[in-house]
Amino acid sequence: MLELENAGVTGVGCWMVRGVGLTLHPGTLTALVGPNGSGKTTTLRLLAGLLKPSEGRVLGAGRDLSELPPRELAKRVTYVPQDTHLDFEFTVREIVAMGRHAHLGRFQPEGAHDREVIRRALERTDVLHLAERSVTELSGGERQRVVIARSLATEAGVLLLDEPTASLDIAHALDILALCRSLAAEGKTLCLAIHDLNAAARFADRVGLMAGGSLVADGTPDDIFTPDRIASVFGVSVEPAVAADGTTHYVFRRSPGSPGH
Repeated sequence: MLELENAGVTGVGCWMVRGVGLTLHPGTLTALVGPNGSGKTTTLRLLAGLLKPSEGRVLGAGRDLSELPPRELAKRVTYVPQDTHLDFEFTVREIVAMGRHAHLGRFQPEGAHDREVIRRALERTDVLHLAERSVTELSGGERQRVVIARSLATEAGVLLLDEPTASLDIAHALDILALCRSLAAEGKTLCLAIHDLNAAARFADRVGLMAGGSLVADGTPDDIFTPDRIASVFGVSVEPAVAADGTTHYVFRRSPGSPGH
């Protein structure tokens, strides 16, 4: 379990997020949604222990994350930013193997378990065939899958991903979302910041709706994606539509009188 207790963090003369209370449970996929600048990335970075809260606390299994040594934190929580710069001539396998650093002593070579974890991470993100390629030769979407593979190689119980499908084609975006869904089913704790509300509705167990640096609602997709909430936060109207397989999708339209209508 990972938890924000009335957490907030200040930027230059203002609050970036404030008063956020959110609990991430094992076996659950949580999606953070909201307009640009609503605080989704900052909230993920607080959860990852990359930002120190200006108020409130971040707890992992009831323990304040600030008390954990960086190496121990890296074994428990992994964070995948939206943009990762991979500018050195490392192979894909070498990048993914970096996810094992927290588990190995200084100069300790990989063991059989490490090699198997790396292979599975490459396979599950569909980059095994690229293992010996330099990351500088890859497309943006391929690099994103490599970074996600590196996060899987940590074997952390908590995975935090910022817009993990932003640079992926439709097929690989669906693959990554399905992978996140399967990792939650295996008992891991996942939280994604994502703009695609239909993807959040389809794959997430819970949704946190953010606006203006606050968490304005937290619940199931059906709880969150109501006409009143969507209109107040995004300035659009929403109409649910049921697909042939019974899943609910949402059609969004600019509300009359809204900017750009």
